[in-house]
Amino acid sequence: MKRDGGTMHLRTFLAALIGGVSLMSVAFAQTPAAPVTLHGAGATFPAPLYQKWIEVYRKAHPEVAIDYEAVGSGEGVKRFLDNAVDFGASDSAMSDEQIAKAKAGAVLVPATAGAIVLAYNLPDVEGTLKLSREVYADMFLGKIREWNDPRIQALNPEIKLPRQTIALIARQDSSGTTYAMTQHLAAISADWRNGPGIGKTVNWPGVSATARGNEGVAGRIKRSWGSLGYVEYGFAKRLGLPMIHLQNKAGVFIAPDFASAQAALAANVGQIPPNLRVFLPDPDGKDAYPIVTFSWLLLHGQYADAGKRDALKGFVNWALADGQQHSAAEGYIPLPDGVATLARAAVDRVQ
Repeated sequence: MKRDGGTMHLRTFLAALIGGVSLMSVAFAQTPAAPVTLHGAGATFPAPLYQKWIEVYRKAHPEVAIDYEAVGSGEGVKRFLDNAVDFGASDSAMSDEQIAKAKAGAVLVPATAGAIVLAYNLPDVEGTLKLSREVYADMFLGKIREWNDPRIQALNPEIKLPRQTIALIARQDSSGTTYAMTQHLAAISADWRNGPGIGKTVNWPGVSATARGNEGVAGRIKRSWGSLGYVEYGFAKRLGLPMIHLQNKAGVFIAPDFASAQAALAANVGQIPPNLRVFLPDPDGKDAYPIVTFSWLLLHGQYADAGKRDALKGFVNWALADGQQHSAAEGYIPLPDGVATLARAAVDRVQ
């Protein structure tokens, strides 16, 4: 009997223990992860894709709330350096001087890439315009001011161009898109290189109006007859703006689209520097669209809040992998595999 009693006590103990473990398991399974809110700000160029990523990621990770404010690359870098945001974004990689000012360190992560197009508004003109490198550089230099200029007409003999002033539209805010555009102009034109130069803001000799953000420039072109401006491909596509076929380094006139932008990346992303600052001011390749840029996420090297750090790393790693499948639909180019691998390694360095 004693033995049986001991057996009963043992069974009772084990049952209680197993039940307790089961209850603990249920309790842990039902306890949601602590909610985290991440704040980011920066480039307007990739904003539609970033918003798509945030929307999709939130459905799978409801505990992570992310807000992104498209304020331009210059303001994004400023807020990042001021520690006013958890992450920044810029179409121009931070300089060594800027990185040195980052109190918690800075990790630059290429997140996407895309094309910068010359969109225009000439509703009575049928057909698609072509421009040579020399001609569109001189248009932005203010040397060509009429749409029916003989140099433009010679490139488009089948199109009747109007006698209309070219209303050039540029960015008003400090912009990574402007940086990439002026970097390209400097690569193809000595007059531009020795004149306005490269920057997030420059003195545009031929510009008649400015607007804030890619969305603002695209909207201004849409409203302004005779206008021409530089804008990220997806913004122009969404508004149905015609886009000029530009002459590339190989001398071929190329339409801006997914294939030509992807060709520019594929033919020119070779040796990637350790800091992941890859610039393509004038890409090689007969099929390459001539104005493309990467866009970077800016992460702090160290985060005091481990919850925010882990949530941000989780989101960015997802964006660099599964998130890339959303790029084309939003008008962007998925990262080449080699770049994505190095980008994920950079994220791993964040502490």
